[in-house]
Amino acid sequence: MVKDTYCILNGHLISIYEPGVAFNNRAFRYGDSLFESIRLCNNKLMFLKDHIARLKLGMTVLRMNLPAEFSSENIQELIIQLLKHNTHAPNARIRLTVFRNEGGYYTPETNDISFLIESEELPTIYELNQKGLWTDIYADIKKPINKLSGIKSGNGLLYVMAGLARQSMKLDECFLINENGSICESISSNIFVVKNGTIYTAPLTEGCVAGVMRKQIMSIATQSRILTFESPLTVNTLMNGDEVFLTNCIRGIQWVGQFKQQFYTNKMAQLFTDKLNQLTQ
Repeated sequence: MVKDTYCILNGHLISIYEPGVAFNNRAFRYGDSLFESIRLCNNKLMFLKDHIARLKLGMTVLRMNLPAEFSSENIQELIIQLLKHNTHAPNARIRLTVFRNEGGYYTPETNDISFLIESEELPTIYELNQKGLWTDIYADIKKPINKLSGIKSGNGLLYVMAGLARQSMKLDECFLINENGSICESISSNIFVVKNGTIYTAPLTEGCVAGVMRKQIMSIATQSRILTFESPLTVNTLMNGDEVFLTNCIRGIQWVGQFKQQFYTNKMAQLFTDKLNQLTQ
C-alpha cells in the first residue's frame, strides 16, 4: 500500500491527491505567486524568520493582502504539523507558496491570498559537493533590473530557459546576465567570488534575488572577519578569482570547479559549509 503524502492548504491538512486548487488559479494562469524554499536540518527550521520577512516584503511589492495570522510562529506550527504527518525528518525541504486568489484576468478582482505548504524528505544536512560544478554563461535572455528582480516569484521562465540551455550545453550550472551585462546570479543561487581571501558578491541593485542564504553567508563572513564587498560581477571578476561558490537555502553551498578555462579551489566554500552546519546543532 502506498503511503499517503500530505500538504497544507490555507491551514488545513489535505492529501496531495485531493483536488484543492482550482483550474483558474492565478499562480497557474499568470504566475501571480511567491514562494519560499525552507530547509529543515537536524529537526531545525533554518532561517524561518528571514524567509517570512522576505515573503512579506514580496507580498507588499505585489500588493497582496497580508493576513493577520501570517506570522513566523503560525507558519512554523503548520510546517511542524506537516512534517509530522509526512514523517519528513530530520532533514527536509519545505516549499511555502503564496498566490493571489482567483478572479479577473491580468487585473485581479481581489488581493486576498491563499497559501500552500509542501514538504519533501532530504538525506543529509548541508553537504559540500565533492566534484566542482562546470559552469558557463546563459546570455540569450538578460534579467531586467526592477522592483520584481529581488523577489521569489512563481514566474520562473527566465530560469527555465537557462535550465534548458544548461542541459543542452551539458553544464552543471549557468550564470545569468542582467540588462547591464553584469553577472548577477545563477539559475538557482547567488554567486560569491573569492580573491586573496576577500569575498565579492553582486549587490541587490544588480537584479539578483535577495537570497536568504546570501544574507547568512555575509553575516558569517562578518563574524569570521572575512572582508566582503558587494560589487558588480563581470567575466573578468570570475576569471581572476581563486574560488567561486553558489549559495541557496536548500543546498547550502556548492563550489564551482570550472568557469570557461578557469579552475577553482574550494577552501573557503568548505569553511562556510562547516560554519553553516554548526548552526544546525
